[in-house]
Amino acid sequence: MRTEELPNFTIINNGKISKELVNLGIKDFYQAINFIGNLPYGRNSQRSLYQLVLTEKRGTCSTKHALLSRLCIEQQVEEIKLYTGIYEMTEYNTPGVGAILKKYGLEFLPEAHCYLKYNEKRYDFTRLDVKGEPINTFLVEEKITPAQIGNYKINFHRSYIPVWLRDKGLCHKFNTDNLWEIREDCIKKLSQEIQE
Repeated sequence: MRTEELPNFTIINNGKISKELVNLGIKDFYQAINFIGNLPYGRNSQRSLYQLVLTEKRGTCSTKHALLSRLCIEQQVEEIKLYTGIYEMTEYNTPGVGAILKKYGLEFLPEAHCYLKYNEKRYDFTRLDVKGEPINTFLVEEKITPAQIGNYKINFHRSYIPVWLRDKGLCHKFNTDNLWEIREDCIKKLSQEIQE
């Protein structure tokens, strides 16, 4: 992923997120991407409050990208948008989840992901040091606002699971609730591996 394909801009003290970043000595968008992208992966104490990325020094795809999106909004850079999409999570594109998937006889499962889009190209700053295949194929995606990373994103994700189960012919083995539990196990395992 080439950060330099995105427009850079100087951060002006023009909103809460902008002010907090400036106070941390972050002067432009590229520095903000580097700082946020290098913070550890992990859920924040309140999963919809993207502001906590700065105080808790960690974040998920949702909170990290919502924070960067809010920065763009504060700086009136409207061409960079926040998206969520559903992809098939595997060990190859999300290293660390393979053992959990294998335990349940799955090669992959549908996972929601957040990222930025600019000129129809996706940019993922969840973990800049990630090893694994890039996520290039999304089954469905939607533009959202930073405020929609909580319940809205969860509902978007959960509503797609029955569609996916039907399309894969797995309705006899799984339902939305137990597939969600497997997904939660994957996220916990991923968080543990990153912290070790």
